[in-house]
Amino acid sequence: MKSQIDGRSTVYNAITSDEKLSRIHKENKELERDFLEYLSSTNKSKETIKQYRANLHVFWCWNLEYNDNKRFTKITKRELVRFQKHALDEWGWSPRRMRTVRATISSLSKYIENILDDEYEDYKAIIGKIEPPPDSEARTKTVFKEEELNALLDYLVEKKDYMKACALSLAINSGRRKAELPRFKVGYFRPEFTICSGALYKTPEMVQTKGRGEDGKPLFLYTLTAPFNPYLDLWLKERERLGIVSQWLFPKRKHGAWLDEPIEISTLDSWARTFSKLLGKAFYWHSIRHFFTTKLVSYGIPAAVIQDVVGWESADMVNRYDDTDKDDRFEKYFGAEGIRKVEAGSLEKI
Repeated sequence: MKSQIDGRSTVYNAITSDEKLSRIHKENKELERDFLEYLSSTNKSKETIKQYRANLHVFWCWNLEYNDNKRFTKITKRELVRFQKHALDEWGWSPRRMRTVRATISSLSKYIENILDDEYEDYKAIIGKIEPPPDSEARTKTVFKEEELNALLDYLVEKKDYMKACALSLAINSGRRKAELPRFKVGYFRPEFTICSGALYKTPEMVQTKGRGEDGKPLFLYTLTAPFNPYLDLWLKERERLGIVSQWLFPKRKHGAWLDEPIEISTLDSWARTFSKLLGKAFYWHSIRHFFTTKLVSYGIPAAVIQDVVGWESADMVNRYDDTDKDDRFEKYFGAEGIRKVEAGSLEKI
């Protein structure tokens, strides 16, 4: 499978470096350290803190190169507008990416205003007064057909890249987000942890997922057994051959050793870039969440059931994630005989 990337692509910029970060203002370094320690004390997840740190590093490096390395507490609204414009125009950020970094700056500002008020008595959070860019989707949406993903799975198996194949199949058959895939454990996939006559794996414990609030919400996670098991079996056999004993289904590897730690999100990002090249269209993990939802809809699974399987708070999300073409949807209900009678589907038939 050889091809060129098209469609949805992310702008990767070498904005930060160790050399630049070593030169950021001492006070800004201290604020970052104290702020991240505060987040940890309020039980924010490691992944959330990691993202906040990365966002701050981008801002510090801009501040170093384009704003005289100014102390954060002295930065003005005009300078924040300049930062926003630079990120959008020079770095090519999407509005959504800009909003994410703004949220980090806003959180740091509120931390200073509310927690460090004895040290910075006159400080006021100001970024909220600056209008953010419209939250529009700047990248082309990728919609996958089942045969495309099956071809990719076949290729990975042919190359004996069983870990990638298993991770991709898990995403395809569970609809979980990128950040949730590393949280699956080997022990979750046992016959005693299936429901619906063996059609679904159900995790024996609740797993932390993304949701309202910084830490998300715990959910039981479900995976279709029949289409997933072949790739799971291949990876488990490969794990045994490699002597991997980690509890995590996809363990981290460092200096040739397999750790009892889950893989990093950066590893999944790297795999996504590889999949993009192989598929000839942009692959991103969230597109597979759309694929999973669309597949359940195509089998006639009621929206309320899909809502529970995926873990949404509202069945309205099903329509948002359903990528079924309108004409294809019509064909299910209309034909030469006129209106067709369609019975609700079941998970056992997938």
